[in-house]
Order: sequence, then structure tokens, then C-alpha cells
Amino acid sequence: MASFSISRRALQRACRRPHGVRGIASILNKRDLPVDIHPEVEAALAENRPVVALETAVVTHGFPYPENAKLAKSLEDIVRKNGSTPATVGLVNGRIKIGLQQSELEMLAEPGASPVKISRRDIAAAIVAKANGGTTCCATLIFAALAGIKVFATGGLGGVHRGGENTMDVSADLGELTRCPVGLVSAGVKSILDIGRTLEYLETLGVPVISYGKTTDFPAFFSPKSGFQSPWNVDNPLSAAQILYTQHQLGLQNGALIACPIPEQYEAAGASIQKAVEQAVAESEANGVNKLGKAATPWLLKRIGELTKGESLASNIALLENTAAIGGQIAVQYAKLAQNSENASRTTTPAARVVEDTLSKQTPQERPRLLIVGCAAIDISAQASPDGESALAAHSTIPGSVSLTLGGVGRNIAEAAHRLSPSDTKLISAIGDDSFGRLLLSELDKMGLRTDGLIKCPGRTSVCNMTFDSKGHLVSGVADMDVIAELNEEKITKDIADAMPSVVSLDGNLKPGLVNAVVDFCRSRGIHIFFEPTSLTKATAILPAVTQNDLQKPSDRAGISISPNLLELDHIYTITQQGDSPKASDWETLYKPTLQGPLGNGLAELARREDSFAGIWTRGSINRAVHLLAHFEHILLKCGERGVVVAVRLDPKAFARSSWAHSEQVPRNAVVAEVASGEAIVIAYFPALVATTLVNVTGAGDSFVGALLTSMMKHPSLFQEPKLLHDAIHLAQQAAILTLASPLAVSPEISKLR
Repeated sequence: MASFSISRRALQRACRRPHGVRGIASILNKRDLPVDIHPEVEAALAENRPVVALETAVVTHGFPYPENAKLAKSLEDIVRKNGSTPATVGLVNGRIKIGLQQSELEMLAEPGASPVKISRRDIAAAIVAKANGGTTCCATLIFAALAGIKVFATGGLGGVHRGGENTMDVSADLGELTRCPVGLVSAGVKSILDIGRTLEYLETLGVPVISYGKTTDFPAFFSPKSGFQSPWNVDNPLSAAQILYTQHQLGLQNGALIACPIPEQYEAAGASIQKAVEQAVAESEANGVNKLGKAATPWLLKRIGELTKGESLASNIALLENTAAIGGQIAVQYAKLAQNSENASRTTTPAARVVEDTLSKQTPQERPRLLIVGCAAIDISAQASPDGESALAAHSTIPGSVSLTLGGVGRNIAEAAHRLSPSDTKLISAIGDDSFGRLLLSELDKMGLRTDGLIKCPGRTSVCNMTFDSKGHLVSGVADMDVIAELNEEKITKDIADAMPSVVSLDGNLKPGLVNAVVDFCRSRGIHIFFEPTSLTKATAILPAVTQNDLQKPSDRAGISISPNLLELDHIYTITQQGDSPKASDWETLYKPTLQGPLGNGLAELARREDSFAGIWTRGSINRAVHLLAHFEHILLKCGERGVVVAVRLDPKAFARSSWAHSEQVPRNAVVAEVASGEAIVIAYFPALVATTLVNVTGAGDSFVGALLTSMMKHPSLFQEPKLLHDAIHLAQQAAILTLASPLAVSPEISKLR
């Protein structure tokens, strides 16, 4: 094992280089070390995207089957929903796995797997024995540092055991924090331990301890307060990430403990659970279990579960899910700090200007965080002059202007997003092998929008031929979009699997069957779906994906957003009323009393204050939107000159974590109400910005969506925070205003909003 320590140093050096994981892979191959990095984790590390390590001892030794398997999947999903890639660490047949396949995770969770509990002392022996094992905090810290992962989320940290001053029983977790430059996000120290002595020992080791909250109260696993204080506290993921990144900049090789209190709703249960903890500890001292080393903790946790009749299990799951969410958010902020630092250093060199001047030469290996699947087209626009407008329907040519520009809903959205976040956006579409297709490729390349997601197909490139009156309003048009049908599930899902983006956007030009397949694929991987209805006739392409099954759990609907205009909303609502969806029926029984009570009262008051909102409210659009929350998590209703309405449905956990749950943080333009299920509905109204110049309205909605998608990509908690949502809608409205004043489908001026 001497070569292991040498390789570890080489691996850590590779991690500090750009695209370091490629260096890691080559070193692993050269040294023939028993370490496998999951392709998804490898890709995220290679592109300096956020990654969160997760342990497996909690799966193999912390929870009974099948709760352990469900928990492992839930933690990975939560990390993804907060914008990071999960890297669950374990040992399978003697090989260290940094990121587990689903089958491997399920195998470790099964009772018959007989996995061993892996700490630092067990690593080499378990590898030689080709064992299966669950990694403790200690071992997970080692392997996270080995791979260059900077954030690790878990439940409770090990520490000094009660009576440790006599027995010298101290967890190896503490010493590992002095050697591994990783931020350990946990719910403090397990309450079965001596918390005071643990904090003293961490101080001796020089490990920073930071409470995550408004105070320096140090949490005690089941309780948000242990009676002890941390020397520091932060109350947001950016501040936590800045501490970790500063340690990295200084070359410090120790980690940091970020202690997150259990969610407030479990605080009351904590007191009764702590009584059970004290009883279990006393029993362990009486029967000698406390002297069994690493076997003592599983026994104590099992006994506490028995004494609390399962109450401790629910609290344990809640605190694990909470740290996974916070860990994901901190990792996102750390990645941004690292990327900004790297970009700043590059801009000081002549080579950076060359890269900036040749954006079109981006390589297919770059992995975007935003994938947009939809139509790329050529727009041929004919606008009547004021003198000839009266003869528009006279079956004759009239004076005016004709222009040829790039268009297509998917392409428009992609351009708007690209102008705000160039390196994060990729368009997937089909074009014909014709002159229009070559024109599209050439023009997209010039603006730096990557073209490796386009496929050439037999037939004609999509063309939209439109006629406008002298004021820029659409009179009529013909759309030839048949080539988009050549896009297939295999192509799209491969691109999604390769990129593992934060958001996938689909437009209504795609066939319903293809939309259904892509939605299912993204749901299984925790990727958010955004659907742009495109037109009245195509607005329902998403419905088979959200109504075909009786999806009872809120999580089955989670992760799907839609952006209809008023007429598209009406049409979608009408179609859903023609089917028989138990899911929608159940939702209707829940929301109707709320809509007729606190939600309805709040909306009526908002309508009295805002005339434009009153028109939307009285036409029944808000009621329809709330009804459709049975199928969608977020509805962004584009109301033209009346503004924008955002309807959000939050599950109980998301609502409790969000600022919407605190009445003093809810702005005047929003109404929040809980429904009987514990979920919450949020309706927020945003008045329209004034357009000083109107040239045409074709791409304004697409520009709005493209700008909004960049905010969703950057802020996974966007719809849970009023300030983030306000900023995102304002940015999207600004993008739309700029396009209204442009003769192009998307205004180049959007780039100035960055």
C-alpha cells in the first residue's frame, strides 16, 4: 500500500489543475489502483461543476431495509435538485466506488449483502478481501479528497464517546478532518456522544467549526441546540463556500465542519428523542455494549428507534435530507468561486482573447448545464408598409419589406440563453441538408452558439413564412416544420446522459411521444423539465407525459415547469377536463377550499390593488392555473401587456425550507396559502415593463423563456425564494423588451444584461 499514498498526492495535484479528473483517470490506470469514478461524477469534476460526496455506512449500518435503499436514492435526488452531482461512495467487490451505479447501491442496501463498515483502518484489508462495504465519515472524507470533491454531506459526525477521557474512545472521523480538505456538512455530532469534549478535541486539531444558521448554537443531531457554541456561524451557502475556498487558496489541507440544525418542524420531537438517547446510553453502559467499539453506535441507534417507536427514524431522515440540500447548495457556490477565479486568471493572458474570438470552436466535450430541444428554423418575414396595409387581404402583392432571419422556438430560446450564459447552453435540433440548413449552421457558428447538437436529415430545413401589419403584429403565416420529426429519443437521451444538465427545455414542435420519453428519462435522473407550448395547437404536447399515469406523490410531478400564454392556458385546461385523472381530482378536492378561502381572499385583494391583474383574475386564468398545478410544479403565465403571473406548488418540505413560509418575507405582489395536504400554493404577479419601441412581437416570449432558463439553471431554489424569483422575472422581462424593439427574433442587446 506504499504506492497508495504516492498516488493520493498525485491525484490531489491533478485535482487542482483544470480538467483535473482526466489526470486522475490516467493516474488510476497507470497505478492500477482499485478506484472507479462514476462517469457522471468524472464528467462533473472534469468541467469543474459542483459535486457532493455521500457516505454509505448510513445505508449499510444505519437504517433497516428497505428504508435504507429509499433514503440513498432520496439523498442523491435532493443533491441533484439543488444543482450538484451526487457521488455516493462505497466499496464493491474490493473496488472503491466514487459514485455508485443504482444496482450497486441497491446491492449494498440489501440485508443479504453483509457489507462491512469501512473506516481508515479497514480500507486496505477490505480491498484485499474483495469485500463489499459502507464507508463511514472517515473513509468517505478520504475518498472525496482523493477525487477532488470539496463538499461531503452526512448526518452526524463521530466524536469523543462518553467516558472517552478514560477509554480513549475517539472516532477516526475527527482526525481525518485534519488531513482532508473537504467541507463536512452534518447535523452536528451524534447526541449519543460527548459533544463538549468533541468540540474541544476539534479545537485542538485545528478544525474550523461553523454553525449554519443565524446563531452560533451548535446542533446536537436530533436537536438544533446542544447547549454548546461554535466559534463561527454563516447563514447562507455562499458564505460557507467562501470559507472552504479561502482554505483552498491558502493551501490548508484540513477540512471544516459545517453544522446544520435539524429542520424546525422536528425541534419539538428532539426533546423526547433525547430522553430516549439518555436511556439507551445508560442501557449500553449496563449491558457492556458501550465497550464494543464500532458496533456500539448501530446498537444505540436501533435502541433509540425502539424507544421512540420510530419517531427518531423520521427525524434522522429529515436531518440527512436537510444536509444533502445544503451540501448541494454550498457545492454550487464553491464551483462558481473556483470557475470565476480560473476565468479571471485566463483573461490576463493573450490566449484568453483568442478563445474569446473563436467561441464557435467550442469542443463537444464541454458539458452544458442547459439543454434546449426544439425547432431551429429560418424566418422569412414580410411587413406591410402603412400605405399598403389596407390591401393586405386583396390577393395581391403590396409595398413593404421582406427579411430573412434565424428563428424557430427552440433556437430563439437557445440564443437568448446563450447571450446571457454562453458556455452553459446547447441546442438540440434537426436541420435539412439544404441551403437553409447551411445558412443556419453558419450563422449559429458566427454568434458562438455551439452546433454539435444539430443533426442533418433528409428533407427541408424548417421555415416559417410570416406576414405582419405595419405595426409589427402577426397577420398570418405558413410554418414548414416537418424535419423536427426526424429528432429521435436515442439522440436526445444520449446528449442528456452525456451532459447531465440542470435543466432541459422542450418546445411544442416536438411530437408528444418524444416529449413523453424525454420527460420520463429526465425524471429518472432528477433533471428539471421546462416546456414552452409554442402555439395553441401544439400546447398540449406535454400532457401525455403528465397525465397518462395516476401519479399520487408530489415528487412525481416535481421538476416540470410550463410557460403558456393566456390562450394556451385555456386550451391546456380544457383538454385536461376531458380526461379522467385521479391525480387532478385529488388535487381539486384539496385546493378548492383554499381557493374559496385564504388564497381566494388574498387574490381578490391583489386584484383590487392591481388593475392589470384584476383582468387576469376575473377571466378565470388564475383558477385554471391553480387547477393545472396538479400536473406541473411551476406555471409561468405570459399575459402580454398585462404582465406575468407565476403559480407554484410547493411540497411540505420545500415550503418549510422556503422564504414563502415566513409571512414577513412575502412581498405585496404575492399570495401564499397552505392546502390540507401540507403543501402550499404561491401566486406571484409581476406587472409588465413598458416597451418604448415595438418592431415585432415574434420572439419576445422566447427571449423571456431563454433568460428565465439561465436563472433557473444558476439558482435551483429559484421558486422557493421571492427575491430570486423577482430578479429572474425582471431579467426575463428585460430580455423580452429588447427583442420587441429588434427586427430580429432575438435581440443581440440581450448580451448587455449579463
